[in-house]
Amino acid sequence: MKATIAASLYMVCLLAAVSGSPAFAGGEIIERVEHYPVSGRTGIELYRSIGERGPKSGVGRAIAHTTFKLTWRRNYQPQGTSCTLVSAVPRLIITYTLPKPSQALPPDTRKRWDNFIEGIRLHEEVHGVHMKEMVAEIEANTIGVTAENDPGCKKIRQDIQAPLGAASLRQRQRSSNFDRAEMAEGANIHRLILGLVNGE
Repeated sequence: MKATIAASLYMVCLLAAVSGSPAFAGGEIIERVEHYPVSGRTGIELYRSIGERGPKSGVGRAIAHTTFKLTWRRNYQPQGTSCTLVSAVPRLIITYTLPKPSQALPPDTRKRWDNFIEGIRLHEEVHGVHMKEMVAEIEANTIGVTAENDPGCKKIRQDIQAPLGAASLRQRQRSSNFDRAEMAEGANIHRLILGLVNGE
């Protein structure tokens, strides 16, 4: 009898985050992949190992997750009695954490695993795209902002917090909506899990 396991039984895909490449207006994106080991010789054994060893997500475990660290070099310039943010150079580090078998797999299991992990990788990369687009949105909505009556360039630092927060909130909401759609019954993540466990 084939074992059937729902996507939510052991874990959910966590929303959080290789080569560095230039990005944005002189900024930098670094994308890297980290792995955690899973064991087993069958799809169900590997999936159970993911449930035991995957990244923590609330009270459960995730199959994979994507996190980021974002820092900025900002250039505030006094202009008379006002202050303008004339440039903001981002450095975005995106980390994808994925499962990796700790031993060689039988050919049939290897085929299932390769299909499964490729789908999970592509899913996580969409979260990475959301993070990159968040940074581009922050650039568009903060560079060139001017605060009047701010010769010491203090008020402007508070003024840009609203667009920063709005961009961050949109990124989290987009990723949450994407996860919800991908993890619905019969949707992509569910099919990937069934393919690994049942060969479907």
